[in-house]
Amino acid sequence: MNIPAASAPARSGQATDLVLLFVLATLWGASYSFIRIGVETIPPLTLIAARTLIAGAILLVVIRLRGLALPRDPAIWQRFLIQACLNSAVPFTLIAWAETSVEAGLASILNAGSPIFAFLLTLVLARGEAAAGRKLFGVAAGMLGVCLIIGVEALSGFGRELWAQLALVAAAACYGGAALFGRNFKGLDPIMPAAGSLLCGAVVLIPFSLLVDRPWTLSPSAASIQALLALSLFSTALAFIIYFRLIDRLGTVATTSVAYLRVPTGVAIGVAFLGERLSPTAWAGLALVLVGVFAMTLPERRPPAS
Repeated sequence: MNIPAASAPARSGQATDLVLLFVLATLWGASYSFIRIGVETIPPLTLIAARTLIAGAILLVVIRLRGLALPRDPAIWQRFLIQACLNSAVPFTLIAWAETSVEAGLASILNAGSPIFAFLLTLVLARGEAAAGRKLFGVAAGMLGVCLIIGVEALSGFGRELWAQLALVAAAACYGGAALFGRNFKGLDPIMPAAGSLLCGAVVLIPFSLLVDRPWTLSPSAASIQALLALSLFSTALAFIIYFRLIDRLGTVATTSVAYLRVPTGVAIGVAFLGERLSPTAWAGLALVLVGVFAMTLPERRPPAS
């Protein structure tokens, strides 16, 4: 049986997208640690305002170096503003605020629900993508895997700091909506919506930071400043370029599966560099996460052309 010549490049492209999904999981998984260090001496609102401004400025420099220019169409900038609220300004601030009081394990579980919201939104608004039962299975398997990795004991904190916990759920809902709305940028270089939405987010957040935190009165530690720079460069600027590429290539639900991958990625870093050990339950959870991601990212079978 002869394999069509186009199948090899297609498989290569899929493999690249899956690698990028794991890279994105690592970058965003590390963001929780960066935020935790940053909010020790920088208020959440100012931390996130600086994060979006620095990351947006970095991407703007990259755009200039590539000889490109941001779009001038006001309609596109309106979409950038909506994307900024859904994918950076609102969820970033909610997570940073919540991490001042919520334990890391519970925060990871509550913020890992974006594929659930993405699935429900696509079920209502983009039925063609969400109808596959395999994706529903992937959503369920991934969420169960996250709970197993973190450990059931992490849920014991639910109910304390209720508003912070609800903020993490709201952030996950924002991410689900952002993944769906991000499909409006098909045809644009991925760096354009990344830079545009971050710059819009900075414009929204900076006035609040100036009014509420008066950042000129702060004395951030060196560790918090270093965490902010790493958060801006790696977990935001670079991560957003990869994110918008994957939205275009893999679709909404598949890309939001990165929320599940953040957890096993963090576990792997702990095992490799901190000498941590995984329980058998955690290994089972990791397997479920990988199965769930595979189910959500596997391309749909298409009937042969007649």
